[in-house]
Amino acid sequence: MALALPAAAQMLPQELLDLLKPKTSQAPPKPADKPAAPKPMETATIAGLTVAVWMPPDATPRPLPVILFSHGFRGCNTQSSFLMRAFAAAGYVVLAPNHRDATCGKLAQARGPEELFARPNAWTDHSYEDRRNDLTTLIDTMRKQVPWSSLIDWSRLGLAGQSLGGYTVLGLAGGWESWRLPEIKAVLALAPFCEPFARHGALDRVTAAVMYQGGSADLLVTPSLRRPGGCYDKTPAPVYFVELRQADQLAWTDLQPRFHATVTHYGVGFFDAYLKGGAPAALRERSGDALDVRAK
Repeated sequence: MALALPAAAQMLPQELLDLLKPKTSQAPPKPADKPAAPKPMETATIAGLTVAVWMPPDATPRPLPVILFSHGFRGCNTQSSFLMRAFAAAGYVVLAPNHRDATCGKLAQARGPEELFARPNAWTDHSYEDRRNDLTTLIDTMRKQVPWSSLIDWSRLGLAGQSLGGYTVLGLAGGWESWRLPEIKAVLALAPFCEPFARHGALDRVTAAVMYQGGSADLLVTPSLRRPGGCYDKTPAPVYFVELRQADQLAWTDLQPRFHATVTHYGVGFFDAYLKGGAPAALRERSGDALDVRAK
């Protein structure tokens, strides 16, 4: 069900209001044997963007920390739903817009890349700036729009992105100086295309906490993460790098469940540490399919 949410609206459709409000019950809840499940994903139209929304369990204290997810090139907002559900179950509002290049397999509508991935020196702060605009417009709209404005604790804003989405969220963290959003507290970059930033960006001036995840079978971007003078080396502390054994670019999508437990372990732990004040010690330890773990 798609729900229209014009940017200027002060009143929202009842269906979405019902999604956002905790359910009330006459009887006290029984103790749960396992963590409460997040609400089912809903789709909303916010500032003209098709946005997938995952809400945490009703009992989660308000206002809520928020994570925005940017999908990979020719992916879509639901490509990594396993991870979005895990974030919501951990107490986060999760929002994932479709960018202009979104297809999720609809090859007839696929657009070619506006910049060649094999030519990172040609990339500038104008490369895929439509993706930057999507996220900044979404944030600006929701800050002003009831009930999002009061539901979300905007001092606890995190970004996550996979592949080209990783490029997008690193750019907003300051990889491109002109893109910087200083209010971002934490960035989870999943197999991100970060070589343009390593060559002529501003990773050394990023102030948000960053976790990079890569895979030993990903020959496109993981070498840029781990090499001397690469993205991890150039990013100031606190920064982490987790390399997954035999993982390629699809390890962070719903298509390769083998890696989901490890991706979720480090991803949720990272946001819990830097958006909720949790202990980051476990992020320095190898777990599951982690082949290499670095931190500074």
